[in-house]
Amino acid sequence: MNYLLVFVGAGLGGMLRHIVNLLTLRWFGPNFPAGTFLINISGSIAMGMVIGYLTTRNVPGPELRLFIATGVLGGYTTFSTFSLDTIALWQRGEVGTAAAYVLGSLILSFTGLWLGMVLFRR
Repeated sequence: MNYLLVFVGAGLGGMLRHIVNLLTLRWFGPNFPAGTFLINISGSIAMGMVIGYLTTRNVPGPELRLFIATGVLGGYTTFSTFSLDTIALWQRGEVGTAAAYVLGSLILSFTGLWLGMVLFRR
């Protein structure tokens, strides 16, 4: 059942992401990735609200977290999870680990994307 909650939530989040991308492309044009920018920011705000709610209320079971945080927000943007992981490390006092996580994620992700493009363009 938990897999189904994540599956359905991710489908809804992906659909919402597509809608936001189409709308921002129409509103702002193709010169700046406004859709991704807006999605990453709004997804991070939503993740903060969801986690804030779930950690201050007596919500039984993991179902709501799985559906909204892992499913809907995971389908909408994984940047919200990246943000949550970074803040969790920071709040635990693991500032160096948080910085390494951010820098490592960015550098290795950019490098991986570039490498993948280079490999398949040859």
